[in-house]
Amino acid sequence: MDGAVENSVRLGVADAIADVVDTGTTIAQAGLQLIGEPLLTSQAILIKNTKTQLTDEINTLVSRLSSVLVARNYVMVDYVITEELVPSASLITPGIESPTISPLHEQGWVAVRALVDKELVHQVMDQLYDLGARGILVTEVSACRL
Repeated sequence: MDGAVENSVRLGVADAIADVVDTGTTIAQAGLQLIGEPLLTSQAILIKNTKTQLTDEINTLVSRLSSVLVARNYVMVDYVITEELVPSASLITPGIESPTISPLHEQGWVAVRALVDKELVHQVMDQLYDLGARGILVTEVSACRL
């Protein structure tokens, strides 16, 4: 089967399945349980022949792959806050160089956008909310170059 292999048991076309999984969440959601050890554990690696010259195309490929790997560590946080609280908020969300701050139509309010370490995002949201930030949004980042 191609696609949602875990449905094959429910459809009656299989008694057991072997599937490529990361966490097993969809397996559990289908009412199945994992048995035994993984058949294969794998990882993707990039290999270069020592005799191969680095070309612009190879450098571009490496940069693009790296941007995806780096992005896995960050999320984008957006929020609104009053202007007088921006210095304090910027200490919580300094971003990479600095946060992006845009004025809002409502006088005295600004929108703030900054990259945040994914592992710290919930603490950051708590701190921002306690400070007075509202409309706090967290967005996954699919690629970034820092």
